[in-house]
Amino acid sequence: MKRIMGITLALMLSLVPITETASLAFSDEPALGILKGSQPLEPALLSGQGRPARPPAHTLRPIAPVVIGAQQQSAENLEKVGILLFRKAEPTVPSQAAVLLEATTGRVLYEKDAHARRPMASTTKVMTCYLALEYGNLDAMVKIPDAAIGVEGSSMYLRAGETLSLRDLLYGLMLLSGNDAAVAIAIHIAGSVPDFAALMNERARGLGCQNTNFVTPNGLPDPNHYTTAYDLALICATAMQDARFAQIVGTQYYQTQTGAYARKLKNKNKILWEYEGGNGIKTGFTKAAGKCLTFAAKRDNLQLVGAVLASSDTWGSAKDLLSFGFNQVELQTLVDFSDPVATLTVLGSETTELPVYAGRRLFYPIKKDGSDTVRVDMQLASSVLAPVTAGQTVGQIYLFVNETVVAQTELITHESAGRLDFQYYLERLIEGWIS
Repeated sequence: MKRIMGITLALMLSLVPITETASLAFSDEPALGILKGSQPLEPALLSGQGRPARPPAHTLRPIAPVVIGAQQQSAENLEKVGILLFRKAEPTVPSQAAVLLEATTGRVLYEKDAHARRPMASTTKVMTCYLALEYGNLDAMVKIPDAAIGVEGSSMYLRAGETLSLRDLLYGLMLLSGNDAAVAIAIHIAGSVPDFAALMNERARGLGCQNTNFVTPNGLPDPNHYTTAYDLALICATAMQDARFAQIVGTQYYQTQTGAYARKLKNKNKILWEYEGGNGIKTGFTKAAGKCLTFAAKRDNLQLVGAVLASSDTWGSAKDLLSFGFNQVELQTLVDFSDPVATLTVLGSETTELPVYAGRRLFYPIKKDGSDTVRVDMQLASSVLAPVTAGQTVGQIYLFVNETVVAQTELITHESAGRLDFQYYLERLIEGWIS
């Protein structure tokens, strides 16, 4: 028989034991928040069973009080001086569409017409690079096909028959925004541009991009080539989790090692120079799409990614959005796999109880103003029969933020409990007779 056990966790400054009906309150306001846990971002975003008899104490990191200088201030005092920390007004973004995400969990921190379909120019190349890294070998030598010669727009100025490594082509793709490199890469990976576009669309659908369609690997205008700010940021967040991709787009200068001559490349992304923690990712412009930019920055383990489409101020918008995001949230661990969260009753064993742990750490970007609500539910069986092995899944733990499931993982045991055998019962029976 299974029983669902709900536990509301809240931030407190002292330890509070969690029992079957335990309730912890997180902060002065309702509670806290979370999204896709600690798993890598996946399309659906995400990216153990036994009722605890008397679970051990559990502690969550409290929200830091609002502090100005070294002195804690009340919200009332802050308002008196015209300051309300963490409730900073959203930035004005002079773009047709924009979005800002926390990259690991996919939490949306800002959006403006984020699901409107628009052309995206060379930011298309994020998907091109991502797929090339997945399907290709960086050291593979690529003979430049005729189709890649003289492609309009920004260029690596590739020569017919020239041979470059895929690595050099990818740096030319992402730093110089070479349209010719995009065509060469597409043909190298898939045999043709249309076949590569099919791969791009397949991957986009797998990531959960519902309003994206690729026709070209470089973003040159086509009425059927479009995305949304949200879909594009989702692709960027996924790509940035590949260390090779992150290294390429975070590189300021690069010199090719292959080809007819050495090419010295400088990244066009000013965020790498002009914003603290800036680490990616891609510029874009066509007359049809206007100025576009996907951008990223990381501070204190908090990785933000965003996109602006058809913007009159790409760099200013990116910096304002990033600063807004870093001021709004901090990444917090809400369930740690090293702390027991419940106790499992074991039948038919000398070990009658086992501590139960989360299978992995669950974390999420939490609003600094304390306005998020966090709840944790566990599913555990009322008891289990021995034997129980170390690492065995015995239930599930679910993390809710603002009443939405944002993460889950297995509940597991770290210890084993052996089954009692006939000899054990015989010895106990003899002991009983003797006593």
